[in-house]
Amino acid sequence: MSWKEKWSSFQAGLSEFYMAPYRREFLRAAREEDDLFLLLVLSEALGLPNPAAYHTMELLPVVYEEFHEWHQRMGMDHSPIEGIRCC
Repeated sequence: MSWKEKWSSFQAGLSEFYMAPYRREFLRAAREEDDLFLLLVLSEALGLPNPAAYHTMELLPVVYEEFHEWHQRMGMDHSPIEGIRCC
């Protein structure tokens, strides 16, 4: 094993050592960020004024796949939007 491989392995281990305790927090923060993004994209359909509705309209087909999981995480049993039937 060369010196560079050993150093690379050491860096990877050190990174894992410091990041492991916070991995759950990183995942939670990423999920909350995704939830906010979905809310912004779907805000017009939910009845909230959205100044960027024209631009977010293009993202709706991408968001539909994640919509079911999102509305259940937000505590809604059924789809809050009439046009989307996922349940």
